[in-house]
Amino acid sequence: MPSRFAVDSLGGRLAIHLQHISPGLEGLRPIERFGLRELEEVRLILQGGSVVDWRRLSFRTYDEVDDYLRLCLFRPDQPNDEARIREILDEAVEYLRTVFRYRVTSVVANPARVHDLFLIASGVGENARWRRIACIVLKVMHTIFHTDSREMLFRTPISSEEFAGMVDQRVRQVMERLEGPESPVISFSGSVKSRQSMITKLLAKRESVAAQIFDKVRYRIVTRSDRDILPMLNFLTSNLFPFNFAVPAQTQNNLVSLSRVLDSTPELRVHAERMQSHLEDGYAYGTTINEYSGEGYRILNFVADVPVRLDEHLCSLDGNRRLPIRPEIAFAPVEFQIVDQRTAEQNEVGDNSHERYKQRQATRVLRRLSRGLVVPKRHGEKPRSAE
Repeated sequence: MPSRFAVDSLGGRLAIHLQHISPGLEGLRPIERFGLRELEEVRLILQGGSVVDWRRLSFRTYDEVDDYLRLCLFRPDQPNDEARIREILDEAVEYLRTVFRYRVTSVVANPARVHDLFLIASGVGENARWRRIACIVLKVMHTIFHTDSREMLFRTPISSEEFAGMVDQRVRQVMERLEGPESPVISFSGSVKSRQSMITKLLAKRESVAAQIFDKVRYRIVTRSDRDILPMLNFLTSNLFPFNFAVPAQTQNNLVSLSRVLDSTPELRVHAERMQSHLEDGYAYGTTINEYSGEGYRILNFVADVPVRLDEHLCSLDGNRRLPIRPEIAFAPVEFQIVDQRTAEQNEVGDNSHERYKQRQATRVLRRLSRGLVVPKRHGEKPRSAE
């Protein structure tokens, strides 16, 4: 079946726009059907929080846990994959016992099924009394998994361009599921930041470290209305990356207030008092809106670690079709921007425009570079002192 995405590659920029759309939107959950779990997950991203601060999960069934593990790109029914999950579990338990002298019960340290650990952390089942220690263990597992995956990518003989292509393929395959005449997506575009843009951004940042550029690969999603933004966010965390893979403190959100959504959606009010943390009156905490944006610019902007499975790909590189002993899953930090159509149009007017944004950023870079120095003269000018 041919793709219905139009692809345009020019000057390192990849643009993908939705054209004709065909049916198939069963994966999109309307706001009115959000449960506690969905609300907690979108809150984490909207407010730039970290799952390490959570006190409980919200899984209810084995199937939900199975879906989550597969979203991490594990295959729970495969012995090698289950062995890898238990290896991470064993290291987490050993860490807690060694460093903090935690007494981790065997029910948590060696569950009959890996899925049981997530249900215990959700307060489900006969072992619910061990919820707190199960949550602690999962937090450490989350950290170990990320650490190992990042280190593995450095040892992998895959170029950054090839890896970016694998990530882009994953994202586009997921977005194609939203094809349908009633799709809430007006446009979807992706780009890879050019080398010059990365240099400019680093010079504009006070913390000039290349690793701190999270938006080398970025995607922009424009929805029909503001009521489509949270369903779109839930779609991404259900089909592309797990909610806990959102990078903490990298959310820029002055577009969606979850407290206002709850106030305007009677079906959700029952969940408000059961949520783990107080809903802030503002939109996001732990980060601020980009200083170069116009005062009226509104956006939901966040970064997520998108998982990519590499073991089968690595086997094909050297002609060895035998799978490695364990799954190799890497993460790619990807920036996502979600905005409704009306706001997107307002963001391109006057002081909010992208052109004005670039001008303000360039001015800051020039001032920073030339501080205390003599600015090289332009053609026909005398040398002048820097500001």
